[in-house]
Amino acid sequence: MIPVIMSGGSGTRLWPLSRKHKPKQFLALFGENTMFQETLHRLEGLGDIKPPIVVCNNDHRFMVAEQSQELDIKNPTILLEPFGRNTAPALAIAALQASLKGEDPVLLVLAADHVIDDVAVFHQAIAKAQVEAEKGLLVTFGIVPTSPNTGYGYIRANEKNTVSKVKAFVEKPDLATAKDYVASGDYYWNSGMFMFKASTLITELEKFSPEILKSCQQALSKGQRDLDFIRLDSDEFKACPADSIDYAVMEQTDKAVVVPLDAGWNDVGSWSSLWECDKQDDDKNVLHGDVMIDDVKNSYVRSDHRLVSVLGLDDVVVVETADAIMVASKDSAQNVKTIVNNLTKANRSESENHRLCYRPWGCYDCIDVGERFQVKHITVNPGASLSLQLHYHRAEHWVVVTGSAEVTCDDKVMLLSENESTYIPLGKKHRLHNPGRVPLEIIEVQSGSYLGEDDIVRFDDNYRRN
Repeated sequence: MIPVIMSGGSGTRLWPLSRKHKPKQFLALFGENTMFQETLHRLEGLGDIKPPIVVCNNDHRFMVAEQSQELDIKNPTILLEPFGRNTAPALAIAALQASLKGEDPVLLVLAADHVIDDVAVFHQAIAKAQVEAEKGLLVTFGIVPTSPNTGYGYIRANEKNTVSKVKAFVEKPDLATAKDYVASGDYYWNSGMFMFKASTLITELEKFSPEILKSCQQALSKGQRDLDFIRLDSDEFKACPADSIDYAVMEQTDKAVVVPLDAGWNDVGSWSSLWECDKQDDDKNVLHGDVMIDDVKNSYVRSDHRLVSVLGLDDVVVVETADAIMVASKDSAQNVKTIVNNLTKANRSESENHRLCYRPWGCYDCIDVGERFQVKHITVNPGASLSLQLHYHRAEHWVVVTGSAEVTCDDKVMLLSENESTYIPLGKKHRLHNPGRVPLEIIEVQSGSYLGEDDIVRFDDNYRRN
């Protein structure tokens, strides 16, 4: 069995904590591990499983690789989508990749950002599903509903409380219809988790969505390996129709079965669901960070940097990050996507990036910015290097705070220690390298007429970025 981890989401519904370039699956929302890592971690104990296939977008590739390495996951296959094309193409690519060596493994398809509390029950459901998948059936996991939720699609089963043929997939209902569904006992929430043999999915795609399959075959065959990643061919994948696996296959096939799952599942698709999943105090509050409250109930309050105080409020969400604060009623917090869309229209960076930005060599924190200057705190991992680059519009001053820095500036190479500094003139080729065994920290002061991140011309890069 090969786990297939779908990790292409942008996580805008949990803004400002989750953002395009570091969405919720790569955040540690409930403990030390990120949601992506928890998805991998809960597979332990399943027996004979092979290294996972992870489908993600290009911007997230180094986070996937690094967070897999932190769990000592050996040799994951990381497939990079040049464009989002929904779940059907992503799963087609995964199935084709899994079949390259003439094998026909069972694929366990999981989202990277779900919560499952009862891992033992989850494993039992997987065992039941594997029996059905080995028969050549397409298995979906149906969540036993705990409420008439209007935010999920539903699966209607032929039989109650057992592995059953799927009678119908149903779109998100209104409240009255959802109540009828739950009362009947015939319906499950559609979890978006699946299990099937690679060959079964490929056969059904060829039958019901041949254009998707053909485009994916071409995108994979013309793709290229890049370091630890497999890059799909951009032109071929761009031509691929965008569709969900439900529409493309599951709603049309006669091989769909549903395995009930009652294991404390949540897709953490809103601030309200995050509040539901987290540990609550006696007043049903979830508090994180430097928070002081008085006369507050049923609320989620999180501080990442500053003291946050909340007084006399119920059913609110308050989230503070280094560069943004969101305050909303719990009922309205699901509309946060409107704020993200408005930020995007206004060309505001807060829609995509945190102030702390991660790079394959480390990270940087933008401490201060003005009309013609910017100050960054840069951390370079041991042995890592920034690209050999130049800027047309800015000069830079570097001050070493911790560690040792090997600095290249045109033909000159120098070694700087703590409290030493250097100046990089505008238009000079330069590179920063950490030759030591501890993180290198520097303060960078940029000055010039334009300070955008796109003012970088790379000549050599260990990570093959453009």
